[in-house]
Amino acid sequence: MKKMYEKEKVSIETLESMLTYIVISTLLGARLGHVFFYDWAYYQNHLMEILLPIASKPGGGFSFVGFRGLASHGAAIGILLGIILYQRNYPYKPLAWILDRLIIPTTLGGAFVRIGNFFNSEIVGDFTGNNFGVVFVNRGESLPRHPAQLYEAILYFALFFFLRYLYRKGLRQKDGFLVGVFMTALFSIRFIVEYVKASQGGFETFLPALSTGQWLSLPLIIAGLFVMYRTRTVNT
Repeated sequence: MKKMYEKEKVSIETLESMLTYIVISTLLGARLGHVFFYDWAYYQNHLMEILLPIASKPGGGFSFVGFRGLASHGAAIGILLGIILYQRNYPYKPLAWILDRLIIPTTLGGAFVRIGNFFNSEIVGDFTGNNFGVVFVNRGESLPRHPAQLYEAILYFALFFFLRYLYRKGLRQKDGFLVGVFMTALFSIRFIVEYVKASQGGFETFLPALSTGQWLSLPLIIAGLFVMYRTRTVNT
């Protein structure tokens, strides 16, 4: 972001405040997204555990467990709301202008998050049924699974370089267009990779046609296509 701001001769003094807004809104959005999209059946009876790193003990009392459970769809909503608030307090550029640049490092961040998921043996893929795959021994398993986290990370890295290419080719001049590309491409990647992911629960139990991640990705893909169409129409 700093390089882009310097290139376009925009003051970088507001970037520190932007980072604060992003960190807080990302963590809150990702946490609440997990709670409401994937595990509300549990958290509706354990409200204190939503934002506190504790868990209730069967015999009473609480124990420190840290935070487990963050949802990328919730993070996306959180970031958007956080940047809307940020732009209202720092109206040096339109919201679409800021988002067009922010989504580039955000894509890179998403790739590293998935690598972290791989290291933690979480959000794993389905069993492959053959010798191909990764055995997550620390999960107590002996059969290979699809390394779905790495599939997603590699595709996010590719999207990062593609968005950088579009930015350098001048498509940043169409405010909002890169946001549309980002939403369409990133959540299409998520939609496709879900086919080889193990179920993470959520509301797919009563909507079994797709996984919860796929249901949540569909409206964001449609919104991205609409933004791309709208910005091309407005700017032509």
